[in-house]
Amino acid sequence: MITCSKERMEDKIVTFSKFGDTGKGGITRLSMSPEAIQARDELCKRCKALGMEIKTDDMANIYATIPGEEELPAIAMGSHLDSVIQGGNYDGVLGVLTAMEVAETIVAEKIQHRHPITVVVWTNEEGARFEPALMSSGVISGKFDKADMLASADKKGTTFAEALEASGYKGDESNRMTSDNYKALLELHIEQGPVLEDKKIDIGTVEGVVGMVNYEIFFKGQSGHAGTTPMPYRKDALYAACKIIQYLHDELDKLDSNLVYTTGRMDVKPGIHTVIPDDVSFSLDARHQNPDVIQQVVEVVERIPKEVEKCEAGFKLNWRRKTTPFNTELVDFVEKNAKEYGYSNTRLYSGPGHDAQYMADVLPTTMIFVPSVGGHSHCEIEYTPVENCWKGANVLLQTVLDVDKK
Repeated sequence: MITCSKERMEDKIVTFSKFGDTGKGGITRLSMSPEAIQARDELCKRCKALGMEIKTDDMANIYATIPGEEELPAIAMGSHLDSVIQGGNYDGVLGVLTAMEVAETIVAEKIQHRHPITVVVWTNEEGARFEPALMSSGVISGKFDKADMLASADKKGTTFAEALEASGYKGDESNRMTSDNYKALLELHIEQGPVLEDKKIDIGTVEGVVGMVNYEIFFKGQSGHAGTTPMPYRKDALYAACKIIQYLHDELDKLDSNLVYTTGRMDVKPGIHTVIPDDVSFSLDARHQNPDVIQQVVEVVERIPKEVEKCEAGFKLNWRRKTTPFNTELVDFVEKNAKEYGYSNTRLYSGPGHDAQYMADVLPTTMIFVPSVGGHSHCEIEYTPVENCWKGANVLLQTVLDVDKK
């Protein structure tokens, strides 16, 4: 079977690790930042050198395409180039780099293909600068209102619309990925968890993405001097928030053992050490494959009292997603190809969200996972050996060729 180049794969990983290098083994490459634009420029330069045609859509998603021998819908593969703050060199970007390597292998080996082959880069997958995550694929798939997304602002007040205009990558809406102009979408990604490495498995055949809910839970109290307000008189919003965090842990732990949840962000105002907090909010992110369990999480949240420790309490749903199964034929292709290359593999569902999950409602889609050493992700020590990256690229290559033959 044809294989990609391990040397070229390593070169791509090393080169792209320079864009946003933190000096500590990771990157900070926020969407539409100078570092992200540098990475986009490098991708376009390399793709143009392979003779690929490059287009962008109105959300700055990039589509770099090798022409096919016939006038047929394109086969797309890719992921995202943006990162979280102090993130790693594999989350998202590896899906783009392996797609580039597959495209380069097809060109270098003169592999015949009927369909156009496209490398896609999704804009603002992480949502680390402009919320929400999966922004552009969400707009393309009809999950988000474009006007709302354009109005999303970063901490400095810059809107996504302003960053989009300044990026040089804003294109035409007519270039969007649709079920008319694309046949299938494949996304390779690191697992971002410990299962594959722990079981010494090379390839994860991803059957779908688990459902989730994300809430903002807030508390209104009364600020006052920390040194003069007697304890019985206080309406401490932070104390109230801590009580509800404990309540959530106690109640959610009674549900299914496969439920995962976290409070990843807390805002405390006024944030002065001599002032009693009067305005506190925190996030709750909960994920499970079974929609019934997600509904139980919703019911737990809805039981939060309207008053906690003399503070007003409330919540709002930020977003939720359903459990999304991937296309069974594409999943079978991935599993078959892992076996044919002699790679160990297993089927699994993804806990993290991905652009592929939104696009699965638009056209046939699946994902390929490769191991994450120590299960680490969204941090500077995130790492996947080049051997595993190369194996993933090989499975991606053969899966693209399978789709092309069908």
